[in-house]
Amino acid sequence: MECVDVLLATYNGEKYLRELLDSIVNQSYKNIRILICDDCSTDQTYEVLKKFGNKDKRIVLFKNEINIGSDKTFEYLMSKVESNFFMIADQDDVWYLDKIEMSLKKLYEEDADLVFTDLEVVDKNLNLISNSFNKTMKYNYKIKKYINDGYKMELLSNVITGCTILAKKKWINSFLPIPNNKNILYDYWIGLVIALNGKLAYLDKPTLKYRQHENNQVGTKKYTDTLDTFEKVREYLIDLRIQNFETFIERENIFNESQKKNNILALNYYKTIKFKKYINFNSIIKFHNLYKYERIGVYLPLLFIMNFPSIAKLIYNFRNLIKRM
Repeated sequence: MECVDVLLATYNGEKYLRELLDSIVNQSYKNIRILICDDCSTDQTYEVLKKFGNKDKRIVLFKNEINIGSDKTFEYLMSKVESNFFMIADQDDVWYLDKIEMSLKKLYEEDADLVFTDLEVVDKNLNLISNSFNKTMKYNYKIKKYINDGYKMELLSNVITGCTILAKKKWINSFLPIPNNKNILYDYWIGLVIALNGKLAYLDKPTLKYRQHENNQVGTKKYTDTLDTFEKVREYLIDLRIQNFETFIERENIFNESQKKNNILALNYYKTIKFKKYINFNSIIKFHNLYKYERIGVYLPLLFIMNFPSIAKLIYNFRNLIKRM
């Protein structure tokens, strides 16, 4: 029975941490090490961790000397992985008790390098919101259609949720260090690197309760919903893509030659349209080549936002007017 290293980064998580730890230490799959690094919590998080560590010797505790954020903390934990497989946990979730067993079985069945799963969405009290996170976020289309083509599935947006990942240790050196880009979180980068160079497998069922509360770092809400003008939404979407493709070009070693050329073309496209306010007919083909793998509900709105901003602004303002009525 292979050992699996479970990685947990904590920060001021005492409120929900005990439920998560209970669900991990009581897994049906027992051969695990639980590597936990606290990122300078100011509440009782570290005391909770020490109590669990005293009761379960599979827990290995670390503590950062200064606050470095979740991505760099996970990066540190990955450097401590000794087992052939690792998983990632979020401090506020609750795992199904057979999560590790189900994920490992899927990985062996598919001979995959990374397995990811669906999630059950719950509120802060674990009341059901949705029995499928990926359906709620409309990720299923890309997952099921492009699971064997990582460039199409993962390039423009991440569909692999970090707390569902089971991956092989051998890939760690390929994706470390995690890019210094606020738009590319650790799970996006891990998923992209392995999707482009290895084999993915998807377990189309939830393996944990994904808790939504006021302090979620990432959840079901979209950042664009917080922006109050069309100009801010468009600027955000374009700047995000520019920053991401700049990162992809900097870390070009994960891409093949054709993909490298496409990344350069994509960056030039976004830089070209950034300050265009009206209609950009000349950019439509470039847009299509980028977004032709997206579902129509994503393709059409972005077609107008990117290439016909004057028309998209009218629609955006009209919809907001209707909402206020």
